[in-house]
Amino acid sequence: MSQTSTASNPSAATIVVTGDRTTGPLHLGHYVGSLQTRLSLQETHHPFILLADTQALADHQGDYRAVRQSVIDVALDYLAVGIDPQKSTILIQSMVPELAELSFYLMNLVSIARLERNPTVKSELKAKGQDRDVAAGFLTYPVSQAADITALRGSLIPVGADQLPMIEQTNEIVRRFNRMVGENVLNECSALLSNTSRLPGIDGKTKMSRAAGNHISLAASADDIEQAVNKMYTDANHLTIGSPGQIEGNVVFSFLDAFDAEPAHVNELKAQYQHGGLADRVIKARLNEQLQALIGPIRERRAQLAKDPDAILSLLLCGSAKARQTAALTLHKVKTAMGMYYF
Repeated sequence: MSQTSTASNPSAATIVVTGDRTTGPLHLGHYVGSLQTRLSLQETHHPFILLADTQALADHQGDYRAVRQSVIDVALDYLAVGIDPQKSTILIQSMVPELAELSFYLMNLVSIARLERNPTVKSELKAKGQDRDVAAGFLTYPVSQAADITALRGSLIPVGADQLPMIEQTNEIVRRFNRMVGENVLNECSALLSNTSRLPGIDGKTKMSRAAGNHISLAASADDIEQAVNKMYTDANHLTIGSPGQIEGNVVFSFLDAFDAEPAHVNELKAQYQHGGLADRVIKARLNEQLQALIGPIRERRAQLAKDPDAILSLLLCGSAKARQTAALTLHKVKTAMGMYYF
């Protein structure tokens, strides 16, 4: 039976695997979609967090320089928000070659048609404005992700709602492989959704993303934050302070729900806004205050960490070496089950 439903109260023995394609610095969508969950889980688990640079090569069409820089950028974001390398193992995907080898074996268990039907892949292709003119590595990245999860023995995978099809496909591959070899070598996994799994962009049209240019970076300056908040859509029909305003679809209130430290106060603002008598500038000022308080310390920690890139790389290499031990053991079991040893 599929295990892609949301997990709750995971045990301390559960192995957590998560990560990001290294396509650029992270933003507030990443923060609410995954980073907050990782911060919580590292207090009760010891997660593996991947910097998926191999997969990112498909996004950048082979521009390895951009991918290399993004590895550092994303690692800085992890550390700046509070990911602790003593509690979480941060690894570089390409530094664990067992992941690539396992991915190649698993690729033979999935058809091109099935990959093209994956809703997450279809959505990302549409967002890129591409169809067939896409790197083969991009089309097959669900298999690469399945290899990452299974090689590291992941059973709990924190994801946004848009990534649920990826978890389902991972479990399909696991079941097919286990049937093929006649034993349960690989484990199925469960998705863990965050409370705010989809943050709208500041334009309110789509989810927040770098590609759409509607994001707020975790390294955004104070001025950048204020300008982004001022650009946010509220209610087009809220023409005067005294007129009632809509909460649904109001980007500012969506952000306040996600980031305000005082939910009770947000509910009071909502009631006043719906009744009439509350200006848009008031709720925007409130949001700006909350985001400045959140991002300011992250930005400062990031700037300090960026002064010693060699220390960051050393930390990542240590994490990669640790993860490689687990991946090598899984790969040995896979190749033994497949009879892929000839001596």
